[in-house]
Amino acid sequence: MRADARRNRQRILDTAYDVLATEGVGVPIDEIARRAGVGAGTVYRHFPTKESLIEAVVLDRIHAMTAKARSGIDFTEFFAHMVEAGLANRAVADALTDGGYQVPADADAALHAAFAELLQRAQRARTIRPDITPDDLQALVVGCVATARHRGDIDLVRIVIAGLRPGPTITGT
Repeated sequence: MRADARRNRQRILDTAYDVLATEGVGVPIDEIARRAGVGAGTVYRHFPTKESLIEAVVLDRIHAMTAKARSGIDFTEFFAHMVEAGLANRAVADALTDGGYQVPADADAALHAAFAELLQRAQRARTIRPDITPDDLQALVVGCVATARHRGDIDLVRIVIAGLRPGPTITGT
């Protein structure tokens, strides 16, 4: 792909993400094209259907999250970033659920592995409890996102991160 075509494709993906996240999937592709500063034909050349555009947006965001996890970011910063992204991605996530789309297994696995690597590094550095698993973290991110949507803030992230720090372990009842 030529450099200008790559830039146009990325501009379309970024614009589509913003529009989908704020206005939902009802926005026509022509409007996404207008906001991206390209013609509708350019969008359709890259993404022949709205479904293919939505799938590409989601995949692009997963790849970006994976790259961020592998960038050397601090574990707690990444956890907070995941919650914020979950809040911003609501319309995109709803579109996936409502449309029956699925995240490609390899992309999902790559993000999960990168998050697990971050967790292991933090556990080796003894900044995160050793009894926390990647599945625990996934559930905590989902819970924080749901709570933030309900309450309208992300204060819970501070509390969860504090609970992830080493200290007395909680035993089963």
